Amino acid sequence: MSTSKVVIVTGASQGIGAQTVKAFLARGHRVVATSRSIAPSDDPNLVTVAGDIGEPDTARRVIEAAIARFGRVDTLVNNAGIFIARPFTQYTPQDYAAITSVNLNGFFHITQLAIEQMQKNGSGHVVSITTTLADQANHNVPSVLASLTKGGLNAATKSLAIEYAAAGIRANVVSPGIIKSPMHAEETHAALAALHPMGRMGEMSDIVDAILYLDSAPFVTGEILHVDGGQSAGH
Repeated sequence: MSTSKVVIVTGASQGIGAQTVKAFLARGHRVVATSRSIAPSDDPNLVTVAGDIGEPDTARRVIEAAIARFGRVDTLVNNAGIFIARPFTQYTPQDYAAITSVNLNGFFHITQLAIEQMQKNGSGHVVSITTTLADQANHNVPSVLASLTKGGLNAATKSLAIEYAAAGIRANVVSPGIIKSPMHAEETHAALAALHPMGRMGEMSDIVDAILYLDSAPFVTGEILHVDGGQSAGH
């Protein structure tokens, strides 16, 4: 891209988030990266903010860092998320609190503040990472709380896309299948690969490429882009 953007990435210390940060930096963009345990940065194009994304104060500090360092917010990648696969009746109140804090509160607070900044510029893009299980449940992967929260983000994204279309702000979703990342131990890969019609797990680069595509597609908004090896198509 010829124009440098200011991009916020949540859940940025490892996995898809960390790869997303690298990809945007490699394309000449400036990035504000946040997670609970993220390390300080010496890169002039990267500022890091440590904190719990479910807390309003973290969202405020991230936006303030973006404005103080780079002067604007162009793109927000809502990557932070928690997934706990367990039978519905076995979820604990602690599970529920943790999942809703990161998946819902973590979306709400920072997206609200980011869109306020985007409105000042007359443009912007919010892309959120959800899960294909919200569209196509699988009895091998109990996932009610993932569907409750990430499915909610799918619906909220469509609402955001319509509400802010005239303001020049787009909202989209990348909906992954099961991706090779630090979240999944290597000994589980064969079983997880078999859950996809294409017979393999996705790579982190598959999701990063989808994020980059959506960010560079000015006529695409309200889209739920499935990157799931065919899972959402059926079984």
